Amino acid sequence: MGAIKSLIGQTAIYGISSIVGRFLNYLLVPLYTNIFSPSEYGIITELYAYSSFLLIIFTYGMETAFFRFVQDDVTTQKVYSTSLWAMLGSSFFFLIFFSLLIPFFSNLLHYEKQTYLLWLLLLILISDSLAAIPFAYLRQQNKAWVFVFIRTTNIIINIVSNLVFLLWFPYLINKGYSLGVFYNQQLGVGYVFVSNLIANVITLFLLLPFLKLSPSFDMTLFKKMLHYSLPLLFAGLAGMINETFDRILIKYLIPDKNKAMYQLGIYGANYKISILMTLFIQTFRFAAEPFFFNQSKEKNAPELYARVMKYFIIFGLVIFLSVMLFIHYIQFFIGKEFREGLFIVPILLLANLFLGIFFNLSIWYKLTNKTQFGAYLTGMGAAITIVLNTILIPLMGYAGAAWTTLICYTTMTVISYFWGQKYYPVQYPIFSIAFYLMTALAFFFVAQWLNIQQVTLKNITHIILLLLFLGIVFLKEKNDLKAFLS
Repeated sequence: MGAIKSLIGQTAIYGISSIVGRFLNYLLVPLYTNIFSPSEYGIITELYAYSSFLLIIFTYGMETAFFRFVQDDVTTQKVYSTSLWAMLGSSFFFLIFFSLLIPFFSNLLHYEKQTYLLWLLLLILISDSLAAIPFAYLRQQNKAWVFVFIRTTNIIINIVSNLVFLLWFPYLINKGYSLGVFYNQQLGVGYVFVSNLIANVITLFLLLPFLKLSPSFDMTLFKKMLHYSLPLLFAGLAGMINETFDRILIKYLIPDKNKAMYQLGIYGANYKISILMTLFIQTFRFAAEPFFFNQSKEKNAPELYARVMKYFIIFGLVIFLSVMLFIHYIQFFIGKEFREGLFIVPILLLANLFLGIFFNLSIWYKLTNKTQFGAYLTGMGAAITIVLNTILIPLMGYAGAAWTTLICYTTMTVISYFWGQKYYPVQYPIFSIAFYLMTALAFFFVAQWLNIQQVTLKNITHIILLLLFLGIVFLKEKNDLKAFLS
């Protein structure tokens, strides 16, 4: 329980900043969905979906390789410097390479009149990739508060820039002020990307004290790291197909092309409602990846991983119930025009929970250096994503994309569990996990079946359901909770 306390402490530090900061960032969604039409918001959703793929390529698994090789008999500075030189060199290469291809991509994606959006996206990706290794170094050194400060600063600057470009400058123009070269109304959604780039540039400036480059570059070490990370690159690409490819396919698979970007905007906005689950998984990953590697040499590591999994799922189910039992309030997070898609939110919440479970399970192939299995698993998921989206989106619209996401992550989780038991056995409490999952779903369906319209009575009933679930958890886990609190 002491090790779990340590993990919870690190997760709390990352989580408080990330939840507060990212929640503030997600407050931009109501701004976007009230300023832009669903079709315009579809542009933001689509381009950031592409950026998710490209960032995997730009960083090619080097963060995880850094964590892995720091555990060996190699000085941290040597691993860090080699990783950083590699990232600097590859970022320069990608900048030149993709700069030459932007005219081609602008025609391919039908952004001929908005090529500047692709340039902005490229610069955002380069700045993100340059920050990746310094951020990994801060996590590895347990400099959580420094990490938190820089990440939060990035988010605040992004928010302020959005407010300036999308609200304050238009207000000044309406009042008769001339802003000259500082503002161009024709850019529209482009200012979303301008704000992101401004925040990233300032982030790189704040990371400068941690860019501890030594003149040496260990080619032998780099080859080992690359051999370890390349399967993670392919796993990451396949994983990103599972995570974001639906937002690319909707544009092309919706039969009515006049409504394609509209549906993409609806889907993207409702996906954002799964914010709490997404934030929980993200902050957990920040703390868990170095924690899992650091604990790997301990005798009781498998038992520890099993306990972490159980409590991770319990917390995830609490988030699921909290969101769905009070969706009548959370719906105001997005504009009225976007709320027709609320029915996909529980599907996406469960899908993201299974993604988090899959991340917990992935420790078996990372610790055993069998990272190719990560590529196999996410490759299977990618195949499921492509095939099912191709079938279901034309039939069901964006709802087909939501169901595909859930089926994909559930399948990957089940297969990873059985493979993991063969190569790195961990006695996960399967029956307890299944019990909690079934109980949470039962309470959700009860709330749906009751369908109470009177708001006060609905709130009281739903609070009781949530407290009942928490009470069941307390009764079953009271011994562990006592040990944790002692």
